[in-house]
Amino acid sequence: MNYLWDNIFKRQEREQDIRGVLAQNFLFRNVTKRELSLIQSLVHIRKYRTGEEVFKQNEAGVGMYIIVKGRVDISVLDDNLTERDKDKEIVVTSLEAGDFFGELSLVEEISTRSATARASEDSILIGFFKSDLLEILARSPEAGIKIVFRLAEVLGRRLKETTDRISQLKKEIRLLGELQEVTRDTRRISPEKN
Repeated sequence: MNYLWDNIFKRQEREQDIRGVLAQNFLFRNVTKRELSLIQSLVHIRKYRTGEEVFKQNEAGVGMYIIVKGRVDISVLDDNLTERDKDKEIVVTSLEAGDFFGELSLVEEISTRSATARASEDSILIGFFKSDLLEILARSPEAGIKIVFRLAEVLGRRLKETTDRISQLKKEIRLLGELQEVTRDTRRISPEKN
């Protein structure tokens, strides 16, 4: 009959893991132990098998996920493919334990997923949904404000990273255009011999 005790101990160990992951997450890092207990009581633990979708691009977004264990690929549909290959996805990043994604849906009034999230190996995720955030704001406004400010900081950082990347891509595109012009000019000046 040790199975009962094994399950109790495993459950306690899993709850400590969840608490530790929440405590280390950027959004919850500056909350008190009491506030963390409230958050832990509201979050949702989800298990995904390799290849299983967490959410799909263009679906309604309801919350964010924190990876406790495993890996998740974030991918987008490639709009430039032929009709036959239109459902092919491009993996834009792979996330691992401790990473989080989908946080934009916590603040958008009507959120639509901009990418697909798929477990690339068996994974355990913590779901933190908009309804959870609203409940925290109602039950513990101080904790809710801390989370919202951290969330704003995350979104600001990601916006800055995206802006920097777009600027870099624009420079690269401009350089490619200049290189094409030089190549064309060189071919005009010295045509290849047949």
